[in-house]
Amino acid sequence: MDESAALETTEARAVETADRDRVLWSDADREWASRAAAAIVGERASADEFLSRRAQLVLERIGTRQPAVTRTVRGIRWRPWVGVVTVVAAFLFGLLIDRIGGGSSINLLAPPVFALVVWNLLVYVWLLVRPLALGRGAAGPVRGLLIRVASVRASGDSSRADASTAARRTALAALPRDWARVAAPLYTARAARVLHLAAAATALGVIAGLYLRGLAFEYRASWESTFLGPEQVQALLAVTFAPGSWITGIAVPDVAAIEAIRAPASENAAMWMHLMAATVALVVIVPRLVFALVAGLVERRRAKRVTLPLDEPYYRRLVAAWVGEPARVRVIPYSYTLEPEARAGLEAVLARAFGNAAPTIDAPVAWGDDVEQSQATDAAGRGFADAGEIRLPLFSLTATPEEDAHGAFLAALGRGGGGGGAGGAAASGTNVALVDESAFLGRWGDDAQRRDERRAAWRELLEAHGSVAVFVDLVDPDLAVAEAELAAAASAHDDGVANEGRGRA
Repeated sequence: MDESAALETTEARAVETADRDRVLWSDADREWASRAAAAIVGERASADEFLSRRAQLVLERIGTRQPAVTRTVRGIRWRPWVGVVTVVAAFLFGLLIDRIGGGSSINLLAPPVFALVVWNLLVYVWLLVRPLALGRGAAGPVRGLLIRVASVRASGDSSRADASTAARRTALAALPRDWARVAAPLYTARAARVLHLAAAATALGVIAGLYLRGLAFEYRASWESTFLGPEQVQALLAVTFAPGSWITGIAVPDVAAIEAIRAPASENAAMWMHLMAATVALVVIVPRLVFALVAGLVERRRAKRVTLPLDEPYYRRLVAAWVGEPARVRVIPYSYTLEPEARAGLEAVLARAFGNAAPTIDAPVAWGDDVEQSQATDAAGRGFADAGEIRLPLFSLTATPEEDAHGAFLAALGRGGGGGGAGGAAASGTNVALVDESAFLGRWGDDAQRRDERRAAWRELLEAHGSVAVFVDLVDPDLAVAEAELAAAASAHDDGVANEGRGRA
């Protein structure tokens, strides 16, 4: 996406993921936004176009209810005037700080521009080694400071405290962090462009100050040294001012001329000032402008192609709904028969976590049954190898996890094959597993120690089979927490699969 669309999409994500209690944006609002965006962009549009248009609809509608959201989106955009002010301030800094030596003389062994040239040469070396030290595309401390100044601003939300205000503040607090992660490559290039221009402006200010003061005062050039003679001084000056000599055609005087201006003798410093200015222009201004041009081209390309983390459950779910193929969610209980209240709670959790998914709750697999055979003969005629569905094994916390039974079930489930689902567990290998706590709480109440011990036992077994556990009380589920934990577990699963794939590669 381009920068503006990516920011709006990131803001919509921040609102919809942070507003767990549906205070700012209800389920009906979410469904309306998806349906309206799909109707506008059409079936042939890309996923990026759909998400961008949907985000615009979200922000337009929620902005009428919560103006602070719109103000924050506008406030977090990069402020171009910060770059302009930085470059102008750098020029004034160079203009004001330059001093042509002490009094009215220039010591040629300590030229006033020497520190500027050396500093920039060190910066060029750092630019070469920075990718090795910080990683390619990483922002150093100076760039990081400029990015914070130019793109982060408080929302100024000082309205009264209520449920909607708390939800809004939660969403707005997440936005700068989320956007900083998405826009990091773009903002790094943009900050580099501004800083290169500022460095060139500083050098230009130094040269301007040098000539302005030279118009009002006569400066005399000389040198003195305890250890160096005329031959060494002439060789040193020839190297130091070689760039300026090459571009101006002004040759550094010979040894006799250098010896003739040894302190207390001196000469008019105009020639030396020309050499200094030309050296600074060639060593500082020109390279910095080239770097700024390159950074600007990179910035322009990245501003048109901001990459969003579309593999996250939030985006996967929206895209899956848009293409008209709702995720198929299949819950497979093991040795556990759901009571009506728990079944209703499970359906509510699935509706909240997977949106328009088409859920199926299988008949329980009996303890010790042959798993593949049991499921291959179910009413739907499907086995574990049904690709493209999200499979959620379901256990009860009252049961003691056993490798020979529960472990064998998970192993058989993992051998089933298939692909991943949008926003949930993969259909093969590692899975997200649900563990219902309702029966446990009904029997032992809120016995925290016993529950923690049983949870630890289940985590150990599930992790041994590459599964991520999500514990939920299906009789009285906290839908917001269940949704967040399912999304986090799915992300943990995806990270684990990605790391495993990189390890094999």
